[in-house]
Amino acid sequence: MYSESIEKIIYWLEKAKKVAENQKQEKGLELLIRYYKTGDLKTWDDYNVAWVEATEGDVDYINGFIEVYNDPKGYRGSYESVVQIKDFEMSKKMSAISNEAQWFEDNSTIMDTHKKKNVVGISYNTVNVAGESGDASPSTPIGINLPNANWIRANHGSKSISLGNILYAYGQAGSTGRLEEFAYSQDEIELEKRYGKDSDNLHTALHEVIGHASGQIVEGVGTPKETLKSYASSLEEARADLVGLYFIPDEKMESLGIAESAEDMGRTSYDGYIRNGLVTQLIRIKLGDDVEQSHMRNRQMVSKWVYERGKSENVIEKINRDGKTFFVINNYMRLRELFGELLREVQRIKSEGDFEAGKNLIENYGVKIDQDLHEEILRRNEKFNSAPYSGFINPVLVPVYNSDNEIVDINITQPKDFASQMINYAEKYTTLPNYN
Repeated sequence: MYSESIEKIIYWLEKAKKVAENQKQEKGLELLIRYYKTGDLKTWDDYNVAWVEATEGDVDYINGFIEVYNDPKGYRGSYESVVQIKDFEMSKKMSAISNEAQWFEDNSTIMDTHKKKNVVGISYNTVNVAGESGDASPSTPIGINLPNANWIRANHGSKSISLGNILYAYGQAGSTGRLEEFAYSQDEIELEKRYGKDSDNLHTALHEVIGHASGQIVEGVGTPKETLKSYASSLEEARADLVGLYFIPDEKMESLGIAESAEDMGRTSYDGYIRNGLVTQLIRIKLGDDVEQSHMRNRQMVSKWVYERGKSENVIEKINRDGKTFFVINNYMRLRELFGELLREVQRIKSEGDFEAGKNLIENYGVKIDQDLHEEILRRNEKFNSAPYSGFINPVLVPVYNSDNEIVDINITQPKDFASQMINYAEKYTTLPNYN
């Protein structure tokens, strides 16, 4: 069914192989080509091992039928492709996190039997995206950690990236209007303006580098896809988020030189996470619908669980002011402890393959929405024109040649708009039967 499209993928990968930066990168591309030609899953595993071990290049890529978020059964991978260039300065700064991976594992709140004794092979880079397609475009992730296979991660490691220019663009494109509408106090607004970008970047790094790489499955227990089934993705994203939330206010961030004030970064991150998980992400959902997307289920589950668990201590207070609902954090230190408690439980569920406990967490906290609150949030959001999701237009990279027909420079141009970009793609790259 997809032969013509896959043949074109192979065509470009063959060209990429000829300009590979090193032998490991070339080997990875060679195995990826072989996989596309055969569909052999053993070759796919071999490719992922080769890809994760190819860490020396300045240019890297993600390519394949990878993430299963859109499949309720967790089997059908969506095609995605990202080509990225290392941001050398930021990667050097943030490598401090990956270098300390064992410290984070040892100091996590998870049970000792679920901790890795030897965290291996974590590489972390901040990158600038040159182009994206498939499931990565036009609405793109801000961080990626692969491969997904637990046995490869345990034996060979993983690659984590933060998409630096994407994070920057999101920050530039946003307005303060929604922040001022949904944040409770001026102090909360000022913290977000001062630390919001940095706290988002740090949480993304901790999520991708430490979160997804942490913990281990008990010997004899199946993979999360087998044991946790349709809840595996939401629980894995929750686990990674909780690792980031637990460590972001830690003094370790200051000692590593990546946070000016761990306390303020933590407060900003906690305010933003609870505000998003319980309130602002609801603008993306139609009134009457349940939460379906894995990341959104994760965020609501985490936020609602800590809210409910901390009610007796008034850790997070639900306040109605002038007919508007806010969730206000009264005790940040206790909230951190609650994040740690939930992290311990979510890791236990994954490590032991406890389907019923995982199902109960997601179904009881992550799926259903308070309809009165939802209606209020949508009404408060009506005055804003910007869409709840952002999309990106890919740059057009135009080579500049000298008299010997050698490329001497690249000019970057932008399409007029998204529609003209897609029309241009259809004319140049379509793999429908009339392709010529």
